[in-house]
Amino acid sequence: MAPRIHQFYAQAFVENLSLKQVAPAFPEARLAVHEMYLSVDSDGGVYIYPFGAVVAHDVPAAIREATLARLHRARPGLTRQVVREDYTVIEDGDFPIGISDGVLRVDRLTAARAGVVALTLAQSAAMECYEGIVEQLLTRTTALAERLERRGSVPQRTRPLHRFIGEAIGNRTEVLSVLHLLDKPDATWEDPAMDRIYDDLRAEFDLADRYAALESKLRAIQEALELVLEVARNRRLVLLEVAVIVLIVIEVVFSAVPFIRPGAPVIRAPRAIWHIAELQRASRDRNHPN
Repeated sequence: MAPRIHQFYAQAFVENLSLKQVAPAFPEARLAVHEMYLSVDSDGGVYIYPFGAVVAHDVPAAIREATLARLHRARPGLTRQVVREDYTVIEDGDFPIGISDGVLRVDRLTAARAGVVALTLAQSAAMECYEGIVEQLLTRTTALAERLERRGSVPQRTRPLHRFIGEAIGNRTEVLSVLHLLDKPDATWEDPAMDRIYDDLRAEFDLADRYAALESKLRAIQEALELVLEVARNRRLVLLEVAVIVLIVIEVVFSAVPFIRPGAPVIRAPRAIWHIAELQRASRDRNHPN
């Protein structure tokens, strides 16, 4: 049998995809738990994954574009800036299964094996999307840290910091939810050759190390933001304590007036002074519980 070249094209969006939401736009597709498969001709097909990746296998460019157009209509709001990757698989019975010169060679490319290739390529493209997002978060975090180093203070408003921390935690959760699929697909347990294909492709795309680097950066971002938030909270507590001290001084001055000027009426400080003091103590107790 003459060697046959198979082409895989991946495209990853920043947004996730709800397979149930887009399924009505592809009534001919086969819907599974972690993917939707659209058969094209006799050998090709399109895989749509919930983590925002689409992989076309042996599909002409015109059909790929038409399929993506249907996806955009079914899922409004998808970004136009995407990550694209492609990969080549050569089917040749005269060569052993393995990767040579960046190309995967197999004796037979079954539908299950094509699914493993598509999933690994989709994960690689999705990971590149998240790498860009995490780099932006890291840049913003570095700017806050540099301000803290340069000025010795952080922005007094904590709400933007809360939103930023929420964004970082959300991105970390998405990365973990998407890349838990790095666990071996069930099909690899039934086919030793498929198991080797999966391991070779994961090493080829360096998925394990890239995932570890992403998780490490996200953890560092979260810890740095929590530290900045703590500094901002402590700064607000200090300002509140200064305000309480000033009000106490005013109370002392008001109380001393009758002794300085006999016959002068006793002036009592507003009860708000003590209310503010109680708020300050309650806030300190919440941030530093025993």
